[in-house]
Amino acid sequence: MAGIFKANEIITAAEEIETRGEAFYQRLVDSTSDDGAKEVFAFLRDEESKHRAIFHAMGERLAPVELPAWAEEDEFLKYINAMIEDHALFRLADAAGKEMTREEGIRMAMQFEKDTMLFFAEMRELVPNSEKDVVKACIDEERSHLKRLMALQ
Repeated sequence: MAGIFKANEIITAAEEIETRGEAFYQRLVDSTSDDGAKEVFAFLRDEESKHRAIFHAMGERLAPVELPAWAEEDEFLKYINAMIEDHALFRLADAAGKEMTREEGIRMAMQFEKDTMLFFAEMRELVPNSEKDVVKACIDEERSHLKRLMALQ
């Protein structure tokens, strides 16, 4: 029998991803002299802030939800934690504090966007139907962020 997984736990993780993304992009804004890249990084920083607010509001709306039928609570929490720990900005926290070239920043940003899309895709499966479109819209925006970063290469 499935236990109860508090949706706000995954929402809190999504907020943390966006918070770290905002700080990361601000660092890229501060460290680049390329005006085109600076503009893209500033836009992405603001997008992370917007997503954080969206997830914060979602967390306030959600009550506990049932786990997927295939999941045991401990196993499921380990799975979610593994996704978080493997996320670029969590996994590369040490690298995030070091000097990096424009190209390294772009590559790291691209990995951040890809990892975030994967996390949100999993998150979408856990939220109630009423919230799925909100998460899907964020996934679509992350995809557009990746395209903008690819254009900088």
